[in-house]
Amino acid sequence: MAAPDFWNDPEEAKKLVKNLTEVKRPLDKVQGLEARARDAREMLDLIEAESDLELAGELEREIDELEADLKEFELLVLLSGKYDSRAAIVSLHAGAGGTDAQDWVEILLRMYTRWAERHGFATDLLDSLPGEEAGLKSVTIGVKGEYAYGFLKSEKGVHRLVRISPFDASSRRHTSFASVEVLPEIEEDNDIEIKPEDLRIDTYRSSGAGGQHVNKTDSAVRITHIPTGVVVACQNERSQHANKETAMRIVKARLADLREQEREKEIASLRGAYQEIAWGSQIRSYVFQPYSLVKDHRTGVEEGNVQAVMDGDIDQFIQASLREHLQKNGHGRLHEVSP
Repeated sequence: MAAPDFWNDPEEAKKLVKNLTEVKRPLDKVQGLEARARDAREMLDLIEAESDLELAGELEREIDELEADLKEFELLVLLSGKYDSRAAIVSLHAGAGGTDAQDWVEILLRMYTRWAERHGFATDLLDSLPGEEAGLKSVTIGVKGEYAYGFLKSEKGVHRLVRISPFDASSRRHTSFASVEVLPEIEEDNDIEIKPEDLRIDTYRSSGAGGQHVNKTDSAVRITHIPTGVVVACQNERSQHANKETAMRIVKARLADLREQEREKEIASLRGAYQEIAWGSQIRSYVFQPYSLVKDHRTGVEEGNVQAVMDGDIDQFIQASLREHLQKNGHGRLHEVSP
């Protein structure tokens, strides 16, 4: 950065500065925690020497704050993937279960929106396809905030719902499925190259629930990346240009995800079958009736307060899954750290 020609290429310079900042963040955090731990030790020595009760109360508060910051840093260590610090693109799709599955998509959308609100993340609706009777056939949202993707990536997979169906006149118990796809928001200064000749772009009229037209122009956009078969549609924005921009963001995110999957498959084949990297397909079950229970099938974490989970309280599942994934990748077990 001190080189006189560093800023000759502003875009490349900004990219390097951002990468440097991301690399230095954990180191700066460690140095800060170490300094606070040393200060706490010196304060303890002073208390023992002078029996200062007021200072002892201050030390207790500092230790509590330090423990909380250590737990936060532990999560930062867990979120060390290439795209973990990015914003996220979350897509939900109804599976088996008909109208119940479409209703389940809308319930999950509310759960993730509430989770984002709890963490101060902003959300925006990128695309949605209403169900014929209720709910949503599919929906895609953007979750803006630092490490949104790192946290939400563990939600990728199939989510299973068991409940008495509100759409069944006989009040029978139904099982419904919805898939969750989580992608990192890919910025312009990345190395995902898309050739114009590899894209097929179709336009059509946006439509809402019941087939009602949102507008009378061909503003909706469908982009197909021909080499990979990736297809993305967007109709939520007001103009064709805005829909195309949003669709391209999602195309780039999916291509980046495909590349990461290929990389993980290579690593898995080198390590052997016992180290296979996979988040699983049916990752979690949500049972509303005849009893209340949410169970994560990867980690075994269970929660009986289903309503709290549906209100966005899913951190325990996310954190357990991140730790499980870290251990499977050969990074060992994280230990508690105390000053």
